Amino acid sequence: MAVRGLDALVVTSLSNVLFLTNFAGSAGILVLTPGKVWFITDFRYVTAVANLRESGHACPDLELVRVNGSYETTLAELLSARGLRQIGFEAAHTTVARHAWLAAALAKSAPGAALVSTDGLVEAVRVRKDQYEIAILREAARRLSGVAVRIMADVRRGRTEREVAMTIDLRIREAGFSAPAFETIVAGGPNGALPHARPGERKLGEGDLVVLDFGGVYDSYCVDLSRTVSIGVASGRAREVHSAVREAHDRAIAAVAPGRSPFEVDRVARDTLGARGFAFGHGTGHGLGIDVHEEPRIARRRPDMGDETLLAGMVFTIEPGAYLPGWGGVRIEDDVLVTDTGVELLTDVTTELVEI
Repeated sequence: MAVRGLDALVVTSLSNVLFLTNFAGSAGILVLTPGKVWFITDFRYVTAVANLRESGHACPDLELVRVNGSYETTLAELLSARGLRQIGFEAAHTTVARHAWLAAALAKSAPGAALVSTDGLVEAVRVRKDQYEIAILREAARRLSGVAVRIMADVRRGRTEREVAMTIDLRIREAGFSAPAFETIVAGGPNGALPHARPGERKLGEGDLVVLDFGGVYDSYCVDLSRTVSIGVASGRAREVHSAVREAHDRAIAAVAPGRSPFEVDRVARDTLGARGFAFGHGTGHGLGIDVHEEPRIARRRPDMGDETLLAGMVFTIEPGAYLPGWGGVRIEDDVLVTDTGVELLTDVTTELVEI
């Protein structure tokens, strides 16, 4: 904020609000200044904020501001009353309508105030996890690994993709997660060629490869895991594709280290698969944390990107895949932590092709 010359930053992303305050409700706005933090919320969450304070888990110096009329009106009144001039807002999380309303309101009540677009100020802090966050993610990955082992018995011929997905979601909650981190993917046979296939009524049959992609939210943090299994004895083609993806997965993880480029890790995965005659269009990995998809991105460099470097404390997935339309696909995904000296594998489940 000091570098940008901001007197205040208005935080409207609920994930960023959670990171900064421990507040996990569905509505709230945070106003940060160098010496004060105001939290705007409505009557539904006043008790929740009080409980946070009593537990010792609230943001220090947090001042609660109850909504008066509407969130926008309360925000404008707060900014005007405090004489704030250079006011940053999160461009990626502010609608055009809210920005236009706030700009008009400040023009009347605080003529000298200016709204300044910002991008990723809080996310830049979130990208490196501290020891508290790492401990949560380690435990979450351990629990999700246990789920992966248990669901092998739930994937059976004759069951539909939807039935298996519902069972996985149940196993996730039984393991202590508050919710699945995203809609569970169960894609059998030709559906495996769709990276984000939605489970349907197709029944799993002999010889199918089945892509299983699932995750959970544990203590507000997300983990994510994928494995591909075979219903019955795997064909030679299935073994060939799975072997290629497994090699790309292993080499990409081995390439992770502090100081390395995420683009280089992505290149290792693509080159390894390419040498075996396969390719994939999505990124090799994505950051994990309060959101299931956040920074860093392990992907190909775009023309608008500058240099990026992996740093100790970053947590992300490694998930290469191969997708063959009309036949099926394979994806193998694990969660990793960049350490001071290399990489730590957080999830721990066999990557061999399991025949069920």
